[in-house]
Amino acid sequence: MNRRISLRQMEYFVGTAKHGSILAASEEVHISSPSISAAIAHIEKELEVQLFIRQHAKGLQLTPVGELLKKKCQRILDETSDLYAWAAEISSEVKGKLKLGCYIGAAPTLYSEVIQHYSQTFEQVEIDLNLDTPRMLMMSLLSNKLDLALTFDLQIDEKQVNFQPLASLPPYALVAANHPLASEKSVSLKTLSKLPMVLLDIPYSYEYFLSLFEQQGLTPNIHTQSHYVEIVKTMVANELGYSIFNTRPRVNTAMDGKELVRIPIQGNLRPMKIGIMTPINAHNTLLVKSFIQHCQRCFADGNIPGMSAL
Repeated sequence: MNRRISLRQMEYFVGTAKHGSILAASEEVHISSPSISAAIAHIEKELEVQLFIRQHAKGLQLTPVGELLKKKCQRILDETSDLYAWAAEISSEVKGKLKLGCYIGAAPTLYSEVIQHYSQTFEQVEIDLNLDTPRMLMMSLLSNKLDLALTFDLQIDEKQVNFQPLASLPPYALVAANHPLASEKSVSLKTLSKLPMVLLDIPYSYEYFLSLFEQQGLTPNIHTQSHYVEIVKTMVANELGYSIFNTRPRVNTAMDGKELVRIPIQGNLRPMKIGIMTPINAHNTLLVKSFIQHCQRCFADGNIPGMSAL
């Protein structure tokens, strides 16, 4: 899987472009020449362009594409520098207790890269974390027990709360590594409806899973079900049936170590959306605004914290 271009790689490229020499850039940033060469090669491979022409007397000369990319990268690096300056300024002002709700089914993937990272950035903030279903989180917001919540768009009354999407999670089929479908590039709901299903029956989530079949006039063959994500995955890994999920953990194994395979489901199916829920017409404090901005940065460019890429 290709990696995205990092800010550090941009910095190495801009430094090399400025000096016309990998060696000179290496001395400026105190990084080995091979590391800088690898960064430039990675950018060229990702963008499928040539950035430099090597001339014996003049060293490295930027191509026309390289010139354009240098300006874009420099602008990004400048904006990033401004962002750090802003963060340093605002972190001294953001303080107090944040009453944060989080959908219990999403908390394991979001906690480290979103919630804990925010606590480490804003050390004067105390987070009072409450885990619950989307419906109960909404009720807690309306009764002023929460400031905001990270949740899926399930059973949400948008006449009473605002929901700001951060990312879409299309459904996929989860099967054991040696399941007959494991080698398929995609599968239809019609095919799945004929096979035994292990249903994750978390409140509201299971209604979403069943609605996918109902919209196509199908009925799934539910073999067994469980409230617990890891039990469902273990059942699937031990060939009791397939299941359907939206979240995409970075580890494709069950708790017993057996491998699992994700298969995209064909058709224009409604994805689950993960986002921020706040009371409608609420006046967001600086503390709430800072957490919302933090979430927007965590989810930037299609990244979904704690999950693998689509």
